[in-house]
Amino acid sequence: MTLAFRASQQLNLPVGRNIERLPDYLLAQERVVGAMLDAKKLTPISPGRYRYAVTSLNVFQLQLNPVVSIAVEVADGKLKMSATDSELEGLGLVDDFVLSLDATLEATQKGLEGEALLGVTVTQPPLLRLIPKQVLESTGQSILNGILLAIKARVGKQLVEDFYLWCEE
Repeated sequence: MTLAFRASQQLNLPVGRNIERLPDYLLAQERVVGAMLDAKKLTPISPGRYRYAVTSLNVFQLQLNPVVSIAVEVADGKLKMSATDSELEGLGLVDDFVLSLDATLEATQKGLEGEALLGVTVTQPPLLRLIPKQVLESTGQSILNGILLAIKARVGKQLVEDFYLWCEE
């Protein structure tokens, strides 16, 4: 049985000063991605390509370790991120795990605006066969919302601080 869950999050982040420099800051994509995500879990693969170990999750006493490959491009004052590949460590025989990510971060006249859409599809693992599909999907939905909210909080603090540091350099 296939499980599917999705979450989305909007960002409207005012930036107090040097707003005119935001489009140039977004061009420093490795720096920006490192400020948005946990830089300790981010590995550059090549220009515009990264591997990210999402925070380990404990679900129904199972430890899950999603790993996603991310493509990043910057054009017209927008940074776009998308998942190109994903895997799930921790469930053993799950080979059909798909994590989708489509996110944008745009420099505007007031600051930064963005949207992130995160989704997962996976076959229900044998270890969780006794748990109803609706319970698993609502739990998955809650987990994805939590991940996006944590990233949003990090962006709201870390990214703006990093932008101000970048402006001073």
